[in-house]
Amino acid sequence: MNQSHTNSFTTAIQPVCQRLKPVLMELPEHIQESVQEIRMRVNLPLSIFNGVQSFFVTGNGISRKPEEGIPVFREDMEETFRSLCSHSVYTHQNEIRNGFLTIRGGHRVGICGTAVLDQGQVAGLRDISSFNIRVARQISGAADEVLSLVGEEIVQGVLLAGAPSTGKTTILRDLARQLAGGGTLPPRKITVVDERGELAGVYRGDAQNDLGCCCDILDGYPKSQGILQAIRSLSPEVILCDELGSERETAAVEEVVNAGVSLIVSVHAASAGELLRRRQIRRLMETGAFRTVVLLDCAARPGKIKGIYKVGELLGQINRDPVGHGGLYSGGLYGIA
Repeated sequence: MNQSHTNSFTTAIQPVCQRLKPVLMELPEHIQESVQEIRMRVNLPLSIFNGVQSFFVTGNGISRKPEEGIPVFREDMEETFRSLCSHSVYTHQNEIRNGFLTIRGGHRVGICGTAVLDQGQVAGLRDISSFNIRVARQISGAADEVLSLVGEEIVQGVLLAGAPSTGKTTILRDLARQLAGGGTLPPRKITVVDERGELAGVYRGDAQNDLGCCCDILDGYPKSQGILQAIRSLSPEVILCDELGSERETAAVEEVVNAGVSLIVSVHAASAGELLRRRQIRRLMETGAFRTVVLLDCAARPGKIKGIYKVGELLGQINRDPVGHGGLYSGGLYGIA
């Protein structure tokens, strides 16, 4: 049994309503260890996802048949929602309007419901219809392969790319830990900009995850603002953040280049071809802040590397094929891609 994985699952289900939580607790340990997501949908069966397929939770285990799953009722959703918000919905309004909550342990809960609009902008949610509890796990050594293959160039800027559930956050978390003195490397001054609370899992000011002894955490800061604040006040050697992509964030990255600070960030892209086609990722690569792209494999193989590329090579491919008709980029280093 992997005690850490089981404890992560136990922490993730703490806000679940009293009717369904005991059922989840009774799942065999090997199933608990494999769960990546727990899905609650009103009037539909409770389900889990292990990175490959979904299963429905029954009274004595799991099944592939929806009709055997335990149904989730409206009152279950309401009780769980109150618990997710620590019985104070008002204090979590900003997170809720963005469609997620982060709970103790760094687990992120996606929320679906009916949008409440104010002048065309989402001001809140009502009639909550589903939750996606993503089980966050700190895996010591998750970044070993990246560090081994990229080497010293890790501090010359890295884009960690992958589709959802491919292990980007887990690897970033371990990179922060190892670079900040939690591994065998000489410690560097690291700042983690943790907008969604998934990397450090800060709960009431206390980081639930180990990010190393030389790491400063800007918890809840919008990434663009956090990056700039880190430069102004924390003098980091490396800044790490998750899921970069907006124009404001790209502008902040350009400021980092001028300040001589390295960046290690994740982006959503399932293939090298997608890296080339997505305009915002191209803009990030063109800032000069990144030397290397590490592309992760699929959700069925989280944390596994599919390819490593030089940013210059990728940008050269764009120049040769500006509209992306060439499909997948076939280059790559180290014989991985």
